[in-house]
Amino acid sequence: GDCACVGGIDYKTTTILLDGRRVKLELWDTSGQGRFCTIFRSYSRGAQGILLVYDITNRWSFDGIDRWIKEIDEHAPGVPRILVGNRLHLAFKRQVPTEQARAYAEKNCMTFFEVSPLCNFNVIESFTELSRIVLMRHGMEKIWRPNRVFSLQDLCCRAIVSCTPVHLIDKLPLPVTIKSHLKSFSMANGMNAVMMHGRSYSLASGAGGSGSKGNSLKRSKSIRPPQSPPQNCSRSNCKIS
Repeated sequence: GDCACVGGIDYKTTTILLDGRRVKLELWDTSGQGRFCTIFRSYSRGAQGILLVYDITNRWSFDGIDRWIKEIDEHAPGVPRILVGNRLHLAFKRQVPTEQARAYAEKNCMTFFEVSPLCNFNVIESFTELSRIVLMRHGMEKIWRPNRVFSLQDLCCRAIVSCTPVHLIDKLPLPVTIKSHLKSFSMANGMNAVMMHGRSYSLASGAGGSGSKGNSLKRSKSIRPPQSPPQNCSRSNCKIS
């Protein structure tokens, strides 16, 4: 992709393949240092997705994620975010346990990846997952979902998610990246339902009464996708070709 540096912000464009479709990404890399908070705020307002990156060998960088989540909640509420542990090739110097980071990500409703650009491990996967979430958030899954014969991987995913509720996928004895793909597949194909006695039910939050258990089962209804993003958004956007 093309690289540039604008006022201390690294800018790069790259193209990834998402289910056979090319998706062009505009990446704006802001500094994680506190004195650059003002710059981060101005750029986060136009973001469609955010990668929160820490160094697995640096405990301080992980502890600082809390501050950036507060910045996002204040200046870019609702923007999808993913937690990324960088420098996995230096795992022998690890200061942040994987399970602790994964639990932190789940607590803050984020997908979690550990990556190594040096080994080209999980880098494209993290970008692809964030792109899926962004496109689904804007109701664009019908555009990028290919109309083709299912691959063997898709058939396996379909078989698993057809009988496994989304909230139980994390408990399957599978690698994290596969479980992440299963959740994405389930949401993209509208299969995030509990199958009971041949009928489809979806999970919905309870009303919060004294007898409520937090989740209740309701008959699934057709869900209209969210409205498309504003056309004048110029930063950090996904373009499909």
